[in-house]
Amino acid sequence: MNKDFLNVGKIVNTHGVRGEVRVMSVTDFEEERFEPGSRLFVEMDGGEHEEVRVISHRKHKQFDLLVFEGNESLDQAERFKGHQLKVAFEDLEDLDEDEFYYYEIIGCEVYLTTGEHLGKVKEILSPGANDVWVVQRVESGMKDALIPYIDQVVKEVDVDNQKIVIEEMEGLLS
Repeated sequence: MNKDFLNVGKIVNTHGVRGEVRVMSVTDFEEERFEPGSRLFVEMDGGEHEEVRVISHRKHKQFDLLVFEGNESLDQAERFKGHQLKVAFEDLEDLDEDEFYYYEIIGCEVYLTTGEHLGKVKEILSPGANDVWVVQRVESGMKDALIPYIDQVVKEVDVDNQKIVIEEMEGLLS
């Protein structure tokens, strides 16, 4: 993984004839990330990163549809198909105290308040009101634990030391 860039989606196809590209988003802040004027990078063949500026963004089904400045026709947009869309780390905004980027949480070790090691965050789901952290358990054969990111459950997040402490609620880990 290139440490200068963070993956925010994959351009899976074009849409229409006005240069829109269909993006399967994997970013945690879509509205800000894809807002008109935003600077993004398309990772082209050979690993070089081409800078693009968003001039329009809209949602369509499960996709984000984007148009990039200077690429406002189908022919111009075609060349981006199948490529990763990235943001430069230097363009990430500072977050509030209890907010985190997905990349900071994925890979963290999860412990119960009793000190018992539960497992490691392997994925983050965004089903609605709050994110749900998917924790791959250390005990083999156990199904993944789904941990809601709410104050009653998540007691401590230390991204510098890759450690999360949670309070077990009835039925949470069964």
